[in-house]
Amino acid sequence: MTQSNNQPLILVVEDEEGIQSLIEDALTEAGFASDILSSAEEALTLFRSGTKPYVALVTDVNLKGRLDGWHVAREVREKEPTFPVVYMTGAAAGHWAAQGVPNSILLAKPFAPAQVVTALSNLLNTGTPPTA
Repeated sequence: MTQSNNQPLILVVEDEEGIQSLIEDALTEAGFASDILSSAEEALTLFRSGTKPYVALVTDVNLKGRLDGWHVAREVREKEPTFPVVYMTGAAAGHWAAQGVPNSILLAKPFAPAQVVTALSNLLNTGTPPTA
């Protein structure tokens, strides 16, 4: 959870510690810095504060607490309309078309950690997800 000046900073919202570690390792190996939070409320408070230069959001859909990942992404997009968003979910993939923000990528669990890096790279480099 550290950042040097040249590493893009990713906001990650995931409430399972094992998945947090996998994502953090994959992002670090790919040259990203990350802040990994376990609740939507925490993530939104940090994002709204504007104190850190986040370049993308990676969020689980089903989170403990009041808010879910769909809500986090919508709030982030209200402040930054083109902000890159990658969703992760085991059970909610069928709701992506209705709940997800435009130009986002959804990864169905289980996925390889490298898929998070690939999804982020696609969004950061082009601003839009690849079309299948």
